[in-house]
Amino acid sequence: MLRRGYNRRKEGEDVKILFIYESVHHGNTEKIVHTMSGECGGAVLKAREFDPSLLEEYDCLGFGSGIFFGKFHSAVEKAVSLLPAGQSNPVFVFSTSGRGARRYNLPLIRALEEKGFHHIGDFACKGYDTYGPLKWLGGIAKGCPGEKELKEARIFIRNVMGHRLL
Repeated sequence: MLRRGYNRRKEGEDVKILFIYESVHHGNTEKIVHTMSGECGGAVLKAREFDPSLLEEYDCLGFGSGIFFGKFHSAVEKAVSLLPAGQSNPVFVFSTSGRGARRYNLPLIRALEEKGFHHIGDFACKGYDTYGPLKWLGGIAKGCPGEKELKEARIFIRNVMGHRLL
């Protein structure tokens, strides 16, 4: 889902996007982040390596990870907590989970908005999940993210790149 805003870029300028993420168990989020970054030419950084001084180098930040018992990876949450308040940069959030539910994105979106960032959209898709008790059941969402989810990720990031806030 994308939200509307106003264009800050000059005509013909490229959008510089930084993806800050963690992908741990099955590489689900890794597939999504590399699909999106490949589509837009964005830079990719593990959340545990994030430095808030990077804000000056990018037009837009994307934060993402797999979902663990309803929460983002702790390194992503820590990266968001390190951000200075009073920023107005556009941001988006992305996640993978066994259910692919966007509602898991809401706490991170709220934390970014509380710091003054402009939330321009979020993306969620299913990912193979064997976390916790699901491993005893053989996991859920086997084969995900697949081509359907990767196509949706490409469409999402194209929409982010064309967002009027950038």
